[in-house]
Amino acid sequence: MFRSITKTLVVVLTAAALASCTGAPGSKENGGTLVGAALGGLVGSKIGRGRGQLAAVAIGAVTGAFLGRSVGQSLDRTDRLFAKRAVSHGLEHKSSGEKTSWSNPDSGNRGTVTPVRTYQEPSGRYCREYQQTVTVGGRTKQAYGTACRQPDGSWKVANNSNI
Repeated sequence: MFRSITKTLVVVLTAAALASCTGAPGSKENGGTLVGAALGGLVGSKIGRGRGQLAAVAIGAVTGAFLGRSVGQSLDRTDRLFAKRAVSHGLEHKSSGEKTSWSNPDSGNRGTVTPVRTYQEPSGRYCREYQQTVTVGGRTKQAYGTACRQPDGSWKVANNSNI
């Protein structure tokens, strides 16, 4: 029994270590990978006997690691709040070409918003085109969007697309 548990633990930890090699130390990505691998290995350990059980643990750990990593790569609720505030502030208070930055010290994710053009629609509504960058897990993505001022003074994103 002890030998089976030891093998299971070795497989889970090896799979977790291999799957997490691509993320930055301490990142949500690594945390998601490790938790996913551990949970996947645990689920796999409940399936089969003997060699079949060891294979199920390995498959469960690797599958869990990749699912956990995927979840860890995304912006969390706090990141989205920081980004939304930056967009609102940048569109309201910055001139075209002037950046507004945001950063979440807990996740390490960050981004910028830069208004690039302001115009008035025939209806009288003001809109602004903007460029946005978001860096998650060391990877930066860019997007281009348009937001229009609402009657209550807030800005509503009309479209947003990756560059």
